[in-house]
Amino acid sequence: VQFVESGGALVQAGGSLRLSCVASGIDFSMRPMGWYRQDRGKYHELVAQITINGAPTYVDSAKGRFTISRDDAKNTVYLQMDGLKPEDTSVYHCNIFPPAGPTSWGQGTQVTVSS
Repeated sequence: VQFVESGGALVQAGGSLRLSCVASGIDFSMRPMGWYRQDRGKYHELVAQITINGAPTYVDSAKGRFTISRDDAKNTVYLQMDGLKPEDTSVYHCNIFPPAGPTSWGQGTQVTVSS
């Protein structure tokens, strides 16, 4: 299993980013997918997840600002991030939901929000 994330950048508070993650080695269309964040020295924390039918759920801090979506034809999951805040700064990863084993995590993509 492999996940390749992209789209992170340095942005000002209030800005937007669209993260992408291409998955391989899994039957993507049959897997719920999630976006997670990992702050330095901490475990991965769920930000948003999406079912195989496209139904999303979000942690409270992401509600109303982030949108998760998926394109099964491209084995890709997206995270649209709007209204970014400095506290959103982190490394963002995708994985299945719940996540696969500890060696399944990709490099992630760095999101940095300046105030």
